[in-house]
Amino acid sequence: MIKALLLCTLSLFSFYSWAQSSKPHFVAKPSNKSVLGSSAKSGRSQPAIAAPSKVYHYQNAAGVVVFSDRPPETGHYQVRVYDCYACKPNSNINWQSIPLYTQQYKDDIRLAARTYQLETALIRAVIHAESSFKASAISKAGAQGLMQLMPATAKELGVSDAFKPSENIQAGSRYLAQLLARFDGDITLACAAYNAGASRVEQYQGVPPFAETKAYVERVNILLQRYRKT
Repeated sequence: MIKALLLCTLSLFSFYSWAQSSKPHFVAKPSNKSVLGSSAKSGRSQPAIAAPSKVYHYQNAAGVVVFSDRPPETGHYQVRVYDCYACKPNSNINWQSIPLYTQQYKDDIRLAARTYQLETALIRAVIHAESSFKASAISKAGAQGLMQLMPATAKELGVSDAFKPSENIQAGSRYLAQLLARFDGDITLACAAYNAGASRVEQYQGVPPFAETKAYVERVNILLQRYRKT
């Protein structure tokens, strides 16, 4: 009897040992999601939220205006996302020969230039660099219209409709004039601030070392020189 109990105990122990050694080992697969940054409190990486490549703007059957990352199944719609035209470092556009927009919004640009003591060529260069003269443009960051005004900036400047060319050009030109005054008339720094923010320009005491901002400033300058000659 005792011998049988011992044999049974040994058998159970052997089975337990085998089962433990035979357990599969699970390894967490690394996520393929990109990481935007880290939480200062927890130290844990936070997953980036991918911006939609396009935003579709349309009215649904009930007449409600819709902004969606998918087009409607039927009916008309507009694509309302447009990245900063001159900000892509790897752009293959020849900025020395790309066609210029010399006639679009001529009266609005002249009025803004007189109002804020700006060159019409500079206003045109910034509009070209920001939206390529597309009045309905919306960037992934939410900047709106010809001169790509962020909603908060547009509100501060008293804009009621950022997609209305006359309002957008007036407000964008006013903001550009404020930046020129802040940086003692330095067009390069003012344009860098228009793209990256005035605080960043002050932080780096010059054009911020961001590839997009450096490309933007260089291309605005090329466009400015070309618009001056028209």
